[in-house]
Amino acid sequence: MNGPIELPQQPSRRRLLQCAAIAPLLVFASRPGALAAGGSRAAPRIVSIGGGVTEILFRLGAEAQLVGTDTTSLYPPAAQATPKVGYARTLSAEGVLALRPSLLIASAAAGPPVVIEQLRQAGVAMVRADPAHSIEALIANVRTIALAIGRPEAGERLVSELEDEWRRLQAAMRVPATPPLVLFVLSHVAGNVQVAGQDTAADALIRLAGAHNAMQGFRGFRPLAAEAVISAAPDLLLTTRQGIEALGSERQLLAQPGLALTPAGRAGRVLARDALFLLGGGPRLPQAVAELARHLGTLA
Repeated sequence: MNGPIELPQQPSRRRLLQCAAIAPLLVFASRPGALAAGGSRAAPRIVSIGGGVTEILFRLGAEAQLVGTDTTSLYPPAAQATPKVGYARTLSAEGVLALRPSLLIASAAAGPPVVIEQLRQAGVAMVRADPAHSIEALIANVRTIALAIGRPEAGERLVSELEDEWRRLQAAMRVPATPPLVLFVLSHVAGNVQVAGQDTAADALIRLAGAHNAMQGFRGFRPLAAEAVISAAPDLLLTTRQGIEALGSERQLLAQPGLALTPAGRAGRVLARDALFLLGGGPRLPQAVAELARHLGTLA
């Protein structure tokens, strides 16, 4: 980047206290105008971090206010044309501040923490999304983001749409007495194939679709181990389109240690979809759950 970065004017003590007070709590805000109190009426200049967050902003009709997004913000396609500030987990304060944002709306994964603090100290108001992987968290995030950008009515319309869609989906679910087992495989970097345990977006998606995560006993992701996946005996291998592309083909996925020896591998039961669609936790969550449930036979 050429030339010095011109930082926004240092905020008043009152403004800093407001930001410090509401930044961690906005997800649970209940008072309309909580963010705007004492602030400008001008539409905020927004930097969005996290593909799911960006999808919410587009659904709220706030795309004209977006001055930047991170590299995971790929949907809708128009999001790809926005200025990029880097990967969500490895942001730089300099890159974000160069866009002169007045509001940062970020997923819980945004970081590193030192950069988030630098942005806060520079006077950028912040909203951090609820990190839970659930329809309740999605609805809470829609309401919080809508409040923060001054579009509460649009937020309630979107909430109503999501709640209706979710009710229809739940009414159609038919979970068997013995739910199917699903193994989520992450392989976005060749030579680094991992599987999802508990407390992951993949685990939440699997449960919401009426299935069980085949991998138990650990949180987050672990390297693929042949003995473990054979013992887990998944009925379906769930992965991302980007992972298949990184490996080269679905055949290359099944060539990974142990996968071909599972019930899913022997039958060639592999479902690959876009990573953001499956794991983003944005407004397409009901669609992702329905897609997986249809393949599992848990959706009527």
